[in-house]
Amino acid sequence: MVSRRAAIGVIASLSAFMSVSGLSITSATAQDYPTRPVKWVVGYPPGGATDILARLIGQRLSERTGQQFIIENKAGAGNNVATDFVVNSDPDGYTILLVNPANYINATLYAKLNFNFIRDIAPVAAFNRTANVMTVNKDVPAKTVAEFIAYVKANPGKVNMASSGNGTSVHLSGEMFMMMTGAKMQHIPYRGAALAITDMLGGQVQVIFDNMPSIIQHIRGGALRPLAVTTTDKSGLLPDVPTVASTVPGYEASALFGMGAPKKTPPDIIAKLNAHVNAVLAEPAIKARLIELGGDPLIGTPEDFGKMIAAETAKWEKVVNAAGVKVE
Repeated sequence: MVSRRAAIGVIASLSAFMSVSGLSITSATAQDYPTRPVKWVVGYPPGGATDILARLIGQRLSERTGQQFIIENKAGAGNNVATDFVVNSDPDGYTILLVNPANYINATLYAKLNFNFIRDIAPVAAFNRTANVMTVNKDVPAKTVAEFIAYVKANPGKVNMASSGNGTSVHLSGEMFMMMTGAKMQHIPYRGAALAITDMLGGQVQVIFDNMPSIIQHIRGGALRPLAVTTTDKSGLLPDVPTVASTVPGYEASALFGMGAPKKTPPDIIAKLNAHVNAVLAEPAIKARLIELGGDPLIGTPEDFGKMIAAETAKWEKVVNAAGVKVE
């Protein structure tokens, strides 16, 4: 039997060797990562934009690493159920979060959360930033953003703005527009974009600032008319459509997606995940698919993504407060 003193000596010798060799248990773990399936938590049901994005990138990560990146849909409380689950998971790199606009918005929208997103989630990598499209019913006479602003102001209380729900990026893109232009509209929230678009087509509502992927088929088919995209640059999917910012200087509303992990996840594991994600984003087929979904890939460091998260959270805080929107 090995004595306690001898065991301590062995441990001390091993520690000294690892120190001299520049090794550590964490770095050794990161070097082998991942050695088992990774759970990728998405805060919405299957089939939506966030789920599609996670499955697209997750499939390639599985192929690159030889371990499955398993998408787990945890819908509820506007993405908060999923975020809370990841925040309270072991910080070992085997539970990660699909970060999406709700994470930045909910920080102010919800009066009480069990977590602080910026404090409790470590940024891993940004994926892409997609535009919303300011789109009107064909019966609306305005053909430009400037004409639409004038139309709303000339018809107080008569223009209805649809959204996919209270506090969504679709809703708050419209609230930002009202805040910056003084063109006040009636907000009509729906349970999802599909129902909102149905009423847009029927003329019950006149305008929506919808996500590019869900609205573009109706634009291309001529059923709805785009006035502008909400990003600072034009979209390659709608090259003839101007930006809102060309009429309303400083306006920018886009959907930023990426990957996050529990805060204390070892930096070496985060760096390895970041490298894998960036390699996937650089693949021509993935880049082409992301462009189809409305935005170019964003290849950068975890620190880059962290700065984007902070900027998005601050931006939407101003809009939520100006709109007076709160969820208990």
